[in-house]
Amino acid sequence: MKTRTRSSAPTVTEAGAWADVLVRRGLLHRAVLVPNGQWLVQYEPDSPVRLLAGPAEIVELAAAIQYRIRSKDPRTR
Repeated sequence: MKTRTRSSAPTVTEAGAWADVLVRRGLLHRAVLVPNGQWLVQYEPDSPVRLLAGPAEIVELAAAIQYRIRSKDPRTR
């Protein structure tokens, strides 16, 4: 898999957009930005809440979820 280098760090706006997509698509149960810039994410309603340090970790989570989905889809090979 080829990785791309970013020219800038992910912004809160970008992370928020990714979090929204992940929740709307049912890939996360909840993603909440807290005032200090960290994110609380939960995969399922009864699963533990995970603390992410900032926007970069939300974007990394989205990339990991996309990779996992695409690697399971035989049409992408």
